[in-house]
Amino acid sequence: MKNKKQEGESLAVKQGLLAGRIPGLSDPDEKGWRTYRRPDDKSGGHGVGWSPIIPYSFKVPDGWEEVPVSIADLGGTEIDLRFANSKQGRLFVVVAPVRRFADLDDATIEKIGPPEKVIDAFGPEVIGENVEGKVLSMATAEHSGRTYYQFELEPPHIFITATAAGNRLYLFNVTANGLQWKRNYKDLKEIAESFRVV
Repeated sequence: MKNKKQEGESLAVKQGLLAGRIPGLSDPDEKGWRTYRRPDDKSGGHGVGWSPIIPYSFKVPDGWEEVPVSIADLGGTEIDLRFANSKQGRLFVVVAPVRRFADLDDATIEKIGPPEKVIDAFGPEVIGENVEGKVLSMATAEHSGRTYYQFELEPPHIFITATAAGNRLYLFNVTANGLQWKRNYKDLKEIAESFRVV
């Protein structure tokens, strides 16, 4: 039977071998896809009086990397995370305070509004322009009792998955240029549909 010191040393060795790995990103599954889960201790999104961000997860094909988020980004302080793959596209997660839209502490996407209202209100923040005439499809999905609204817009080519939890609205955005979109449409859609608040 190992003593505690040996267990601790072997754990430190394992962690050392994983240096350079993106925190929160799993090893590839049998399809070569990795699952990212926002680490509980990740900083960001903590304005005065805000509760910690409820973690979220999504899947990406191997080769996608986390990209640093700058406060100077177009989305400002509400972009919590960016990932990209130079050949396939990019994604970003917006985590916004629900109080901007509704006085709710335990928000659900349904309480914020129906899909049409949500995309009209938040789509412009994501794409930088009015979404009128650009929404190709809208769908609703439910996972573990939480509702997700899924949108496809064009132009620009983007999938937006929206949900709410705690006192925050989550917008998971997967986008690509025309060529990337054409070549990787199936994978990009699968990434968008994999988003969950855990």
